[in-house]
Amino acid sequence: LQVRQPENLAYTTQTTLSVDDTMGIIEALRARFPAMQGPRHDDICYATQNRQDAVRDLARQCDLVLVVGSPNSSNSNRLSELARRDGVESYLIDNAGEIDPAWIVGKQHIGLTAGASAPQVLVDGVLARLRELGAEGVSELEGE
Repeated sequence: LQVRQPENLAYTTQTTLSVDDTMGIIEALRARFPAMQGPRHDDICYATQNRQDAVRDLARQCDLVLVVGSPNSSNSNRLSELARRDGVESYLIDNAGEIDPAWIVGKQHIGLTAGASAPQVLVDGVLARLRELGAEGVSELEGE
């Protein structure tokens, strides 16, 4: 890649990608174009990173993680992927109707989280469906 004025380069990243997800690309760009500008640290939204850190904590406490979100959402897909990467069965669901009752058979602790754009009404619907399927108690994990 040849650039006529590398001192005029800048980058942005998709807001639904975590800092961890973009760091390798940013480092490679900065190695090639040291003068390249990016967003100031106080301009970066850490909501996606915080959500991903939280799902890792959640996965350590569960034997199933359900992620409410659209299959087209990179953020929601990533949350489910992170839980699976930590060795926990995980499913991305768009709504309560997508829950397969077989998923919860024998499960003691079911984690529930949602992608950034999933409305609370969908999360509430999933909670209601889990109760219908026999979930006895709900506890909320406090974030940092």
